[in-house]
Amino acid sequence: EVQFVESGGDLVQAGESLRLSCVASGLTFNDYAIGWFRQVPGKEREGVACVRYSDNATTYAPSVRGRFSISGDIAKNTVYLQMNSLKPEDSAVYYCAAALSPPRVRIALIKTAQGADPSSAYESWGQGTQVTVAS
Repeated sequence: EVQFVESGGDLVQAGESLRLSCVASGLTFNDYAIGWFRQVPGKEREGVACVRYSDNATTYAPSVRGRFSISGDIAKNTVYLQMNSLKPEDSAVYYCAAALSPPRVRIALIKTAQGADPSSAYESWGQGTQVTVAS
């Protein structure tokens, strides 16, 4: 069973940075794609960032491109989301998840690049971590 534990969320001021961490168990990072998405209550999920480990291809939602960066440490089974120049509209619960087959990897990458809901690509995700950005 694949499991994820996200951490690093906090209350910060606009313009500050945060780094989220996701520890995964039950999969091998370099076989799949790992992504982050976020959700605000009452709104649709939004893909934020995704990395395909076979070739380190990354993709980002238009709303975070240039500010967020996804990376992974295979030895630690951990993926990170570095978030810089945070804005109040980045406030959300952030989740990490894995796409476990080539078709799902493609969906995850496409949906994330569009800033759309990528959850159809992911079979499971963790409990999430809350990020709140004050103006």
